[in-house]
Amino acid sequence: MSVLTCVLDNMGSSCSRSHSLSEAETTKNAKTLTGEFCKRQKQSNTSTSSYFLIKLLFQTGFDEAELRSYTSVIHANVFQTIKILYEGAKELSQVESDSSKYVISPDNQEIGEKLSDIDGRLDYPLLNKELVLDVKRLWQDPAIQETYLRGSILQLPDCAQYFMENLDRLAEAGYVPTKEDVLYARVRTNGVVQIQFSPVGENKRGGEEARGMRGESGFIFLKVLMRYDQMLFEDETKNRMMETKELFDWVLKQRCFEKTSFILFLNKFDIFEKKIQKVPLSVCEWFKDYQPIAPGKQEVEHAYEFVKKKFEELYFQSSKPDRVDRVFKIYRTTALDQKLVKKTFKLIDESMRRSREGT
Repeated sequence: MSVLTCVLDNMGSSCSRSHSLSEAETTKNAKTLTGEFCKRQKQSNTSTSSYFLIKLLFQTGFDEAELRSYTSVIHANVFQTIKILYEGAKELSQVESDSSKYVISPDNQEIGEKLSDIDGRLDYPLLNKELVLDVKRLWQDPAIQETYLRGSILQLPDCAQYFMENLDRLAEAGYVPTKEDVLYARVRTNGVVQIQFSPVGENKRGGEEARGMRGESGFIFLKVLMRYDQMLFEDETKNRMMETKELFDWVLKQRCFEKTSFILFLNKFDIFEKKIQKVPLSVCEWFKDYQPIAPGKQEVEHAYEFVKKKFEELYFQSSKPDRVDRVFKIYRTTALDQKLVKKTFKLIDESMRRSREGT
């Protein structure tokens, strides 16, 4: 069975396989790239949904014991999220001109201090009915809701609203996380996670179709589309999209990818289409020349095509003349939509086949 070796992080994933390299050589190259990524990226608090999704779609998935093992992570995410909102509200109430709307009620301030103390512990407790009631009361405070709207400047995790809307279920006796719960979970990573998985359909189809996948080389770069207005967790002066631009430019110029196909996933489109109607693309330096056209779905498509074009321009600017004929495709995805992701991987499969066959 042929294997794709992937390196995943919060921005990109390296996926390399070549007919001229053995599996051991490919793995060695991936480890070398992992080291380079680690030099460029410090520890960050990032979602691992891409890793989990690949495990669900292309590996063994999760049995009940594995799902249960994420209970503590998910409960910790709840405490981490509510503390970010509580501390954020306190800060905004002192620095914003309309500071009054960020002032938490006295009773809820006591709850906030209690929950913040929990977040400061080495080990988080599991959620129970009493803690859920406290989290709910604080979450529903008008000041916290106003703070939630400023989440992009607070490094608020994407899982915030989802977990807050499911608090009762998360605290049930005998709670077993669902696959969706696991996909929303966030763990602190040190730059890069390396995994291996089989290409689309290879485990199930076998035969000629599986063997036809051999000899291909591809690099999958995953970019969270809606983070154009966010700063890095480890460097609050650096825009996340700008760092993505630099990282993608660096990857394109690596000699080991001279004949490699590039697939760019612009992920979390579902969140992007909501955000773009509130936060203009121009807040990001790379997109400062963006001109909105109209509110609604038309604006969403216009903004997406603008971002897509920026990455296309970067690809051609950063690729040497003898490399521009590499396959380069851009897909918009929603990582939590398993059917969409699987369909996208099938399109990639077909695209790479056509490239190999010269059609």
